[in-house]
Amino acid sequence: MLLPIHIKETFRRGLPALALVSFALALPVAVAAPTEEPGSPARQAETNRVFKERVTPFFKTYCTDCHGIHRMEGGINFAPALLAPGAPSSAKQWKQALANVKAHNMPPEYAKKQPTEAERQMFADWVGTTKYLTPMDPGVFVIRRLTKVEYGNTLRDLFGVDPAIAADLPDEVSGAGYLNTLSPLQSEKYLAIANEVLNCVLPKNAPPTKVQQRLFGEKPAPGSDLRAAAKKVARSLTRSAYRRPASEAELEVLLGVFDLAARNKLPYPAALRLMLKAVLVSPQFLFITPAAEPQPGQTIVPLDDYQLASRLSYLLWATMPDAELSALADAGKLHEPAVLRAQVKRLLADTRARALFDGFGVQWLGLGDLGAKTFDTAKFPQMTPQLRAAMVDEARLFFDSIVRENRSVVDFVESDYTFLNGALAPLYGMEKTVTGPEMRRVKLKDANRGGVLAMPGVLAATSFPNRTSAVKRGVWVLEQVLGEHVPPAPPNIPALEKQDKKTVENLTLRQRTELHRTNAVCANCHKVLDPIGFGLENFDAIGRWRTKDDTGGAIDAAGELPGERRFSSPRELKKVIAARKEELARNLTRKLLAYALCRQLEGYDEIVVDQLMGAIAKDNYRMQTLISEIVTSYPFVNRRIQDLEASSNGK
Repeated sequence: MLLPIHIKETFRRGLPALALVSFALALPVAVAAPTEEPGSPARQAETNRVFKERVTPFFKTYCTDCHGIHRMEGGINFAPALLAPGAPSSAKQWKQALANVKAHNMPPEYAKKQPTEAERQMFADWVGTTKYLTPMDPGVFVIRRLTKVEYGNTLRDLFGVDPAIAADLPDEVSGAGYLNTLSPLQSEKYLAIANEVLNCVLPKNAPPTKVQQRLFGEKPAPGSDLRAAAKKVARSLTRSAYRRPASEAELEVLLGVFDLAARNKLPYPAALRLMLKAVLVSPQFLFITPAAEPQPGQTIVPLDDYQLASRLSYLLWATMPDAELSALADAGKLHEPAVLRAQVKRLLADTRARALFDGFGVQWLGLGDLGAKTFDTAKFPQMTPQLRAAMVDEARLFFDSIVRENRSVVDFVESDYTFLNGALAPLYGMEKTVTGPEMRRVKLKDANRGGVLAMPGVLAATSFPNRTSAVKRGVWVLEQVLGEHVPPAPPNIPALEKQDKKTVENLTLRQRTELHRTNAVCANCHKVLDPIGFGLENFDAIGRWRTKDDTGGAIDAAGELPGERRFSSPRELKKVIAARKEELARNLTRKLLAYALCRQLEGYDEIVVDQLMGAIAKDNYRMQTLISEIVTSYPFVNRRIQDLEASSNGK
């Protein structure tokens, strides 16, 4: 939810110290398009020509009778998209339509008219060109709240407290971006954590400490102007806590808290303590905010260097900028591309860069819920907390190695090493050579292993509690690795467990799944999903190698993907997928760009992805090159804003 509340205006109104936690802020955004066009006039003209001459007739023939103005089955109406094919709101409809058209789910099989394969391909090709209809635009920009992990890390770097001090905060909802609101529960938690931090670093009635001197400086001499001294302290505190210099209006709000304490006869150190509490529960601390107001009439502006420093630091380290980033921001040099690229390289060389896995990698690989996932304890007693933790650590260390060693994104699929400890080694059959709790790098001799497709954590996350799932694993590979969009299953499709027991009692899981897909409604999707899942069927529900499934039948891992790409083992399946290097790289580029921007991609972002792909292809799709190109990309270093005058006039 985006709230049209501007930070500066909120603070100019002034707020009591104990009410400073109830904010939820985001920059309102303008819809006015910049004058610069991303696509050449010829490309735009061709896209519009194909739309008018071929796509519109396609939809009128096959789609609008059920999904038009007069009839909207499933609540879907293509009429607005047909009127404005390049609008951001249309992009989602085109992608949803494309997924169903490619899967042959639409038109439904009972429809009188069905498009030819050439017509389906024409529509797919055209959807890929709709990006040329969009203006050059960095997209919606949201002033986002620090995540739970970022908040804890920032408190650690500011005060030296354990990041676990933030453990009681509610967990965020995973996705491409971040929540930017504050619930009453969160507000109470932030206030409680602020009190706990202050009690740790500034205990009441205790003699002055080194931390207190670092935060507040020396106590003013008798007769000094205490308010002036407090303003100096506020300026110093906010430079670190706000990750930028505070404005005079923001300082005055904090001095209002100091004045309130003074009127209540609190001694100078106690008044500063209360002022620091106000800092810790302020929106400027809890949210990443810009340093200055844009000029009237602007719609797109570069990020200021302070905001860029925070955006970079929280992306790669999940914490506030360090002294070097802050100094570059103070000097106004961070926005220079060469400087920014050098800082990316420096940050990635630091151990704190493992935060990129904890924020992005866990979401991408779908490992966030593995710790709480239910497994049949009778069948899989090995799934202890220690094993689950080792599964995630394996993925974390593997991801980090590819980033740190600047390997190609293809290595995520096909590699000859991993990281194991004594808990995880038995799943690999290496319990005799790998013992003890410490994770270590291990060379793999079995080509069926290596890469995320054969990683126990991923295999377990894509299984059911008591068995494997060819469908879940197939969907995961298509969506998370290759970037395909898989339509949801039609309603009222019975699960395998609902099959007639007598009919399936002697069938393997593969045979039962193939029987399931004899249903014509299911067949189109399953013919692509199932082969991938079957190709991983040698791995059981927690990632152990096997040659027979639960029924005792022999595993059949053979399959074929479009283009006559056949495989008969996980090793061969990995080779087939690794050969799709550009699709692998484009998918990871799109997902990482969305994560870096904290929003879903749309419109001009697809042009940016094309530009990124061109740059990283020259360096064999290496990870550090990808990250560096994203950090210096147009939407990362710019933001779209709303005309404040129009906003204040209610226009």
